[in-house]
Order: sequence, then C-alpha cells, then structure tokens
Amino acid sequence: MMYGYARVSTVHQDLESQIKALEAEGCDEILSEKFTGTITDRPVFSELIGKLKEGDTLVVTKLDRIARSATQGSELVRDLIDRGVRVNILNMGVLDNRPASKLIRNIFFAFAEFERDMIVERTQEGKAIAKQRDDFREGRPRKFSREQVNHALELLDNYSYTEVERMTGISKATLTRRMREKRGGSLKGRG
Repeated sequence: MMYGYARVSTVHQDLESQIKALEAEGCDEILSEKFTGTITDRPVFSELIGKLKEGDTLVVTKLDRIARSATQGSELVRDLIDRGVRVNILNMGVLDNRPASKLIRNIFFAFAEFERDMIVERTQEGKAIAKQRDDFREGRPRKFSREQVNHALELLDNYSYTEVERMTGISKATLTRRMREKRGGSLKGRG
C-alpha cells in the first residue's frame, strides 16, 4: 500500500499542491492535516505511522512535512526503514539506511530545523519591535474602525442590539464588549 501524507502549518495554507503531487505519484490513500511541524502530536500522522506495515510506502513531498527536528525526523525515518516501510520524499527520492542516505537526510533535517528556528527568531524580533509602538495591539486587527463602533453604540440609544447588528454588521458580542469598555472609559484604538 502506498500512503501519501500532506501537511501545512496553518489553517490558512493550502494543501492542494501537495495532494496533487501525491496523486501524481500514484498513492493509494492520501492523508492530510493542518498542524505546525513543531507540534509532535499530529493525530492523522500518528495514526498513519501506526498503520504502516512492512512493504508499505510512505510518500511526502518534502522531508520537513514529517518532522522539523533533525533528531526526531532522523529517528522516525530510521524506524520506518527498519520496519520495512519504504520512505519516498518526492524532492529527494527513496531513503534507505545506507551511510550516504543517512548523512543526506540528517543534513536536510538540520537545515529544516535551522530554518524553522530562524523564522521563530525573526517573528519574535518583529513582535518586540512592534510592541514598542504606542498603537501596538496584539492579535488579529479589528474589523471596524473606532468611528464605526462609536456610531453603532450611538444607535443603541434608539435600537436594540439585534437591530444595530443587522444595520451595521457589527456583532452583538462586539457591541456589548465595546459598550462595556466605553462605560469603563477605556474605548480606544481603532474599534
């Protein structure tokens, strides 16, 4: 049996290109999930690893789809090969336990781990710089401006929350939260 595995790190990323590549390779079954490579508890991947048996093939588009840590990835690939499972990385080829193959996969895993660590470091640096700004607000940007929210709050003098939500598109939960902030004197920012 030839199993394909596709993974992306966030729910906003698309699995389509990986799935198409796995289909073109002739995989009998393709499993996918949206989990970051730093999380070791990936339920679909764990289930797949558990059901692989001697003679099966695991196909992934790139080595970093199955692990981002050099140690974890190297051990996983070695264990699969020892169990008689073929490991086919589409951008590298079929892996085995010969010394040259071990060296190559360890180098690739090390680079993937380094790349991930650099992304985390740059993200943290960018966030630290952004936090120094007076207008910094962590999290998702607000959908409505302060003026839009204030207008909606004024409408509450004559209309119900449900009616204002229907008129403005601002949810009842947001209106309630902003009204509470306004009463507490803390309505600031963009809305």
